[in-house]
Amino acid sequence: MSTRSGQGKDSVITPLDTIPEDRKVRVQRTQSGFDAFEKPASQVKRVHSENNACISSKASSTGKESPKLRRHSSPSSPTSPKFGKADSYEKLEKLGEGSYATVYKGKSKVNGKLVALKVIRLQEEEGTPFTAIREASLLKGLKHSNIVLLHDIIHTKETLTLVFEYVHTDLCQYMDRHPGGLHPDNVKLFLYQLLRGLSYIHQRYILHRDLKPQNLLISDTGELKLADFGLARAKSVPSHTYSNEVVTLWYRPPDVLLGSTDYSTCLDMWGVGCIFIEMIQGVAAFPGMKDIQDQLERIFLVSQLCVLCACVQWVLYVEDEGCSRYLR
Repeated sequence: MSTRSGQGKDSVITPLDTIPEDRKVRVQRTQSGFDAFEKPASQVKRVHSENNACISSKASSTGKESPKLRRHSSPSSPTSPKFGKADSYEKLEKLGEGSYATVYKGKSKVNGKLVALKVIRLQEEEGTPFTAIREASLLKGLKHSNIVLLHDIIHTKETLTLVFEYVHTDLCQYMDRHPGGLHPDNVKLFLYQLLRGLSYIHQRYILHRDLKPQNLLISDTGELKLADFGLARAKSVPSHTYSNEVVTLWYRPPDVLLGSTDYSTCLDMWGVGCIFIEMIQGVAAFPGMKDIQDQLERIFLVSQLCVLCACVQWVLYVEDEGCSRYLR
C-alpha cells in the first residue's frame, strides 16, 4: 500500500455554502457568455493562499455600471474570433494525455477566459469515439455548480475538441500535496459537494460509472466538480444491459468485479465510499496491484478484519458489563 508524498499539512477551507445565497456570485452558464454577473459593492472576494487556507478581503468596487450589451449591435468583423471555431482558442500548455485525447490549458480569444481544451483524435476508419459523443451529449444538458461546465464544441476533420471551464487541480493532486489525510472539515466539504453533484445526475437517470479522485476537479475556492463523463450512461436506470468493464479497478464494487451487469446508482455510491476513506487516511482503500482477483482479495480481507474487530469489541463489552455468565 503506497502512501502519498506531498508538500504540507491540509488546512481548513471555508465552506462555500456559508455565503448567503443573495451574496454569491452566480455564473451565466450560456455558450455566448459564461461571465459572472456584476457583484454588489459589499461582495467578499475569496482568495486562496499557498497552504489552502481561505483569505477574505473586501472586493474593490469602481462604482461604475458596466455597459449593457445591445441585441442589435454593429456587425463584427468576419475575421473576429467566434464560438465553435478552432482559431478562437489559444493553447497555453499541455495538462495531460490519455489513450485517445490530450488536454490543454487554453485561453478564449472571444472573452479572454481560461479554458480546458480536450482534444480528441479522430481515426478515419473508426470515426468519433463513442465516449466523446456520450460525454458531449450528456454535459450539454447538465448545468450544476458541482458538474464541470461544457462551453463549446469544435469539430474538424482530424479532431473533436471539447471546451470546458478551467479548474486548476483535481482531488488526486490535492491529496498528493497534503499527505496523511485531509482536514476533517475539508473532507466534509468535498464529500457534501460530491454527493450533491451525484444526486443531481442520478435524479436525471444518469450514472457516472467512473468516479475516482482524478475525475473530481477542485477549484481554488474549494468547489468540487464532477468531470469525465465518457463512461456515463443515461435514461436506463436500472438496466440489465450495462457493461461490467467500467470504473477504475480500485473503485469498482465487488459485484461488478464478479461480472454483474445488473446495477444502478449503488455503483457510484461504492466509489463515493472508497474516495471518502482515501480522503481520511491519505491512501487508497483497496489498491489492487495485479488483476480482478487481487482486487477482490483486498476487499474481502478488509471485510474480514472489520468483522473480527466487531467481534472483539463485542467480547470486551460483554466482559466489561459482567454479562459473560449469561453467554456460557
